[in-house]
Amino acid sequence: MTDALGWRKKFGVLAPSTNTIVEPDFYGMSVPGVTSHFSRIHIRNQDLSSDEAFEALLLEIRAEIHHAIARVITAEVDYMVMGMSAETFWDGVEGNRKFTKEISDSAGGLGVATGAEACERALKLFGAKKIGVVTPYQPIGDKNVTRFFNEIGFDVVTIKGLRCPTAVSIAHMTENDLRHALVDVNTPEVDALVQVGTNLSMVRLADEAERWFGKPVIAINAATWWLALRENGITDKVYGAGRLLREF
Repeated sequence: MTDALGWRKKFGVLAPSTNTIVEPDFYGMSVPGVTSHFSRIHIRNQDLSSDEAFEALLLEIRAEIHHAIARVITAEVDYMVMGMSAETFWDGVEGNRKFTKEISDSAGGLGVATGAEACERALKLFGAKKIGVVTPYQPIGDKNVTRFFNEIGFDVVTIKGLRCPTAVSIAHMTENDLRHALVDVNTPEVDALVQVGTNLSMVRLADEAERWFGKPVIAINAATWWLALRENGITDKVYGAGRLLREF
């Protein structure tokens, strides 16, 4: 039997329990016949105030994520989407591929869209070489993001970590905060801008910023949703979420 609403695809989405941005972002970019079904990774300690606290939160995610997968696959979803990004950049390309396989294996072999791979695909599509990056992370997070991009052949010319003190506070960054961050990393030699951190509200702003700067501005939630759709043969255009979903 075909699902009454998800008659094209049902996506199982994994997101931290503290994240309040990625779910409405994905709903805002929805297309007919595709539904997203969220499973929350329980975050008990949301402290992100230091490198050590950041790593402790990732350990908590690793301990909880398989429980979230086990819950969402009971809906008989067709595909998995990562609604968190830090873990998808961790330990470079090898770490990303290992993490993706782990999620797929835990979900019974389903395909998986991750933010890191979505950014990789998008940057290659745009032909970018030198990038500026905005993150909500502490220095250790920025280091891992830089390592991933360097390993796939991109030069991170500038990176700005917003050093958000808790997981929930990431969503408190205002459009004005994010606009200033984009301006800070947009040096003349940069070909494209990338925003990571799925709890930052950047989709609408990135769409506008592409017109200001005249270059691609990749919001990770838009890129991840784009990858999930296109990997499943869904080519519908979405407007107001950047060039990726509108043109490719």
